[in-house]
Amino acid sequence: MARKFLYFIAFCIIVYIGGRLALQFYPERLSQAAFTPSTRFEPQPALAANAYDDPGMWLAKPGMGSTNPALWMPGDVIRDTPGPIVPVFFVHPTSYVKKDHWNAPLDDRDARAISETMVRGEASVFNGSGEIWAPRYRQAAAGAFITDQPEARQAVDLAYRDVAEAFDAFAARLKPGAPFAIAGHSQGSYHIKRLLADKVKRTPLAKGLVAAYAIGWIVDLDHDLNAMGLPACQTLEQTGCIVSYVSFADTADAGMMRRAYERLSGVAGDAADAPRILCSNPLTGTVGGAAPASANAGSAVPDLQMTKAALKPGLAGARCADDGTLRIGEGPDMGPYVLPGGNYHVYDYLLFWANLRSDFQRRAAAWKP
Repeated sequence: MARKFLYFIAFCIIVYIGGRLALQFYPERLSQAAFTPSTRFEPQPALAANAYDDPGMWLAKPGMGSTNPALWMPGDVIRDTPGPIVPVFFVHPTSYVKKDHWNAPLDDRDARAISETMVRGEASVFNGSGEIWAPRYRQAAAGAFITDQPEARQAVDLAYRDVAEAFDAFAARLKPGAPFAIAGHSQGSYHIKRLLADKVKRTPLAKGLVAAYAIGWIVDLDHDLNAMGLPACQTLEQTGCIVSYVSFADTADAGMMRRAYERLSGVAGDAADAPRILCSNPLTGTVGGAAPASANAGSAVPDLQMTKAALKPGLAGARCADDGTLRIGEGPDMGPYVLPGGNYHVYDYLLFWANLRSDFQRRAAAWKP
C-alpha cells in the first residue's frame, strides 16, 4: 500500500513537471486551448442609460465604508497624511477565466470575487485620494486576448461599451475643472486607453487629468500617445501625462504580450511595425533607465489567499530594456501566480505598490487648474 502511494506521488510530480515544461515551451498554444471560449459570441444590448446610478454596479465607490475593497492596505503600513481629494476612475483587469461566454455575466460570483481581489491590491495604490470609483462591467473573457477569432474583438468592444458608460457616470459627478485620474490594469488599461482617446482628448475634462496609469498593457510611443492626446510622464511632478509598463523577469519572453497588443490594435506583426513600447520606470517616476532594488520602497507581497499582504522594501529593482519592457532581475518570490517564463503580469502593481502610491500623491499635489 505504501509503495502504491509513493508511485501515485511520483506520478503527480511527473505530471506537474510535465505541465510546467509544456507551459514553458508552448505557453500561447496551451493558453489558447485552455481559455478561448468554445461558444458563439452573444450580442447583448447596452446597459440601461442610468445603470451606474445603481450602487451595486460599482466594486468600489465613496460611501461604501469598510466593505470597500479599494480601502485595503498592507497590514504593516501606517496610513499616510491624506493628500488632495482627487477622484480616481479605476478599471479592473480580467477576472473571468471560464470558457462559457465571451463576456463575463455580471452575476458570475467567481469573476466578481477575483475582481474585488484585484481592486484591493491595485486600486488601493490610489486610496490616499479619498475617492475611488471602480465599475463592474461585462469584461471580455481571458481567451479574447490570446486568439485571432473575430469574436474576440466583439467581446472587447462590448466590454468597452460598459466601461465608457461607467466613465460617463463618473465624469458627471466631477465638479467643473476639478482634478481626477484614470487607472487600470491589463484589460482595464486597454479600455482606459480608449477612454482617453474618446472621452477626454480635446474636451474640458483634459485640463483636469492629473495622470493616467495604463499599467500591464502596451502603450505604443508612435501610435497610442498621439491617439490619447497625452505625453509620457517624464518628470516626478508632471501632470496630464501617462504612466505605463509591463513587468518581466530578465530572461522572460514578452512575445505573447506583444502579439495580444497587435491583435487588438490592428498593428502588423512584422519587425518594421512592431510597437515601440513606453516604459515608465516606477522606481524613478521617469521614462526609461534603471533603478536598483534599494530604490523600491515596498512590494506588497500577498498571502496565498490574496487577502493580506506584507510590505517588503528592496525586493525588486526596475530596468527599462531595449524592447520597452520593464525587467526586474531574476524575479522575486511574489507567490504562485507568476505566469510561465517569468511574466510578472499579475504582480505589476504589487511589485511597486509603495512607489506607485508616492508617484500618484506627488502628481496629485503638483496639479494646478
